[in-house]
Amino acid sequence: MHSHDHSHDHAHDHAQNASLTALTVSFAMTATIFIAQVIGGLISGSLALLSDAMHMLSDSTGMVIAIVALLIGRKAATAKATFGYRRVEVIAAMINALVVTGVVATIIYNAVIRLGSEYEIQTVTMLGVAVVGLIANAVSALILMRRQHDSLNMRGAYLHVLSDLLGSVAVIIAGIIIWLTGWTYADSIASFIIAGMVLPRALGLLRDSVYVLLNRVPSSIDTVAVQRTVEALPHVAAVHDLHVWSTDGTEPLATCHVVVAEGIHADCEILDAVQAALRKFGIDHSTIQIERPSHIDHEVVC
Repeated sequence: MHSHDHSHDHAHDHAQNASLTALTVSFAMTATIFIAQVIGGLISGSLALLSDAMHMLSDSTGMVIAIVALLIGRKAATAKATFGYRRVEVIAAMINALVVTGVVATIIYNAVIRLGSEYEIQTVTMLGVAVVGLIANAVSALILMRRQHDSLNMRGAYLHVLSDLLGSVAVIIAGIIIWLTGWTYADSIASFIIAGMVLPRALGLLRDSVYVLLNRVPSSIDTVAVQRTVEALPHVAAVHDLHVWSTDGTEPLATCHVVVAEGIHADCEILDAVQAALRKFGIDHSTIQIERPSHIDHEVVC
């Protein structure tokens, strides 16, 4: 058991170090491209490019939040924080989702206002900056893509970069259309497309973050199937007060009361069998209370 816990902790620490490195590198690239896009957007007059720059700004802010949350989340559990601090990463993911949603709303508002306006766009500057942004976003996306399943926090950071990658593509397409046809409405349409691609992902991340904070059952686990599986084990009479949740959005936890038949005293064997059954559902950490049928009068069943 101790060797298993040690190897699990070592793997978790390695994943956190890799996530921190990925976030730091992506932040440096994102912050640099943000400055370039603001300058390029102001010079060229492209709302799409400025919209993409706003994404970059939210990305930079989001990555700072993600880095701080990751550093706090690495703190060990204490007597006052027995679950540790990994839920801080979930809060960071929720904040990032809210920020992205707010940026999308701003982009849509500006694009609507600009639809009826006459303006000039310097497509050479617009395209040049957008291509540089595309390359930087592609590199950042590749770096974070490998770490996006480490936690909801990393998924939030990846969402930011992916939205910018899609935004850069939309800006480049709009720039080419304006350059070839002079149809400046393509700039506003590109902004709408950016918003449409990003908003569903942001709302999905927000939903998942809230679900974790509400201690809802992870979507990958069927509690009815879990209960039936445990109750089908030898000598298990019933299961009650089964709770499955996650503190970080990635690793499920479980607690339950297992009622065993009277006269059966192989508690350790039953406990091992229950934990093995839970591991089949991806639940590696569980707290099981073994009870006799006569104990039910002392129970307050949820």
